[in-house]
Amino acid sequence: MMATAFIGYVLPWGQMSYWGATVITGFFSAIPLVGDWIQQLLLGGYAVGNPTLNRFFALHYLLPFLLVGVVTLHIWALHVVGQNNPTGIEVKSKTDVVDFTPYATVKDAFGIIVFLFFFAYFVFYLPNFLGHPDNYTIANPLKTPAHIVPEWYFLPFYAILRAITFNVGPINSKLGGVLAMFSSIAVLFLVPWLDTSKVRSAVYRPWYRFFFWLFVANALFLGWLGSQPAEGAYVTMSQIATLYYFAFFIVAMPLLGFLETPRRLPNSITEAVLERNKAASTLTAPRDTGHQPHPEPK
Repeated sequence: MMATAFIGYVLPWGQMSYWGATVITGFFSAIPLVGDWIQQLLLGGYAVGNPTLNRFFALHYLLPFLLVGVVTLHIWALHVVGQNNPTGIEVKSKTDVVDFTPYATVKDAFGIIVFLFFFAYFVFYLPNFLGHPDNYTIANPLKTPAHIVPEWYFLPFYAILRAITFNVGPINSKLGGVLAMFSSIAVLFLVPWLDTSKVRSAVYRPWYRFFFWLFVANALFLGWLGSQPAEGAYVTMSQIATLYYFAFFIVAMPLLGFLETPRRLPNSITEAVLERNKAASTLTAPRDTGHQPHPEPK
């Protein structure tokens, strides 16, 4: 999906698209032995040009078919293996489950409607809000933008790349930056093995919840850093944020599985739901103040 989005971003042939493609494809040259060959294969030459657009347009058309295949696998897993639940407890009886329709269907339909509401708002009222002004200028190989930045959804990974690549601060390595950027995505596939806890839900793991929300805030912080110039304190902060990004997966998740003491798990999903409903009814029930109500006048 990220590759499809990046390839599509190059097609408008604007300044930011051109130089973004130049910078990102240039990092492939850091790969030993085959780096230059991969870069020339992607570009169709030694620089971004018409052959690059032809290749990227073809890939931008073909890659969505792979995404359709992944979606098909997801639907298969949902209906054959089954969906997860917030408690992380295995289904033990029919009382633990509900019918897919109408419950899950209505829930998914509601999510789609909310998404389309915001999507339509940006499309019809703020079409240029998320775009970069420089990308409305025709690509010019002789004029480099002041600050080359990708689209907003790439900014956290771009910050990780720059944190190690740029020759600012104690760390600088072009190959290291490329490896860190790809590793920040590849590490997500290792989560089932990195999470050593036997408790599948964060509802019963308070320390894990703390580190998780800190990770979410750190990812948003990386996104903001990716939009800033690669200079001074911005690079140092990017390196610290990148360190925590990987430490969450490589250090926090494995260690918390051994060191954290989870809360008591319910015996079943039904018990968890009943406990939650009981707690909610206790909070909303009127309190007994010890005073009798005034009698109504006759």
